[in-house]
Amino acid sequence: MSSYYKTVFDNPHFIIVDKAPLVLSVPSRLGIEDQRPCLDHLLEKDLSCKIFPVHRLDFEVSGLIMFAKTAEAHRAGNSWFETKKIEKTYIALTSSVDLPSEKLGVPFEWKCSLLRGKKRSYESPQGKMAITQGILKSKTEDGNYRWYLNPVTGRSHQLRFELFRHGTSIIGDELYGSKENFSKPGIALKAFEINLSNILERQKFGLSEKITILEF
Repeated sequence: MSSYYKTVFDNPHFIIVDKAPLVLSVPSRLGIEDQRPCLDHLLEKDLSCKIFPVHRLDFEVSGLIMFAKTAEAHRAGNSWFETKKIEKTYIALTSSVDLPSEKLGVPFEWKCSLLRGKKRSYESPQGKMAITQGILKSKTEDGNYRWYLNPVTGRSHQLRFELFRHGTSIIGDELYGSKENFSKPGIALKAFEINLSNILERQKFGLSEKITILEF
């Protein structure tokens, strides 16, 4: 069993794994000079076949990520994400020190024009529209806040920036202002559900309506 990922779903068309934090989804711009573990390479080695990424997770973020095993599946997967037929749900934990701007149990939608800099994303008229839907789900036993977030768009650092913009930070996310260490590696952001129910060709590719794993 790999310490970098756990296989959640696998068939001739797609593989969906639970990525550990502090693992790259795909090779970085540094290429072979980057010594960090890379899920793309690990899966190709373990499966002994070519794989194709259809979306990504940040290095610090854990959770569900989908790869195609064939060119046909890759084209289909890319189309599903581009047309927003796949819905991903993340859980984020933020500190009790920062008072959230949203109310418990009330759904919301956030929009901003987001541009990626060298390290961080920020609002800019030159950016692309970022849309996030979600709900401030509950308070944890230790007083922190639990959020469920659905990125309608897939901008870089979208969820991390939006929480920062709304007055709080994901626990462990020093890049966006967190002063609190997370009890696990990485940051307290995890993709725990992929909803595939809107995909008409789902049965053709042997996919379930929904893939869900434990949160934290």
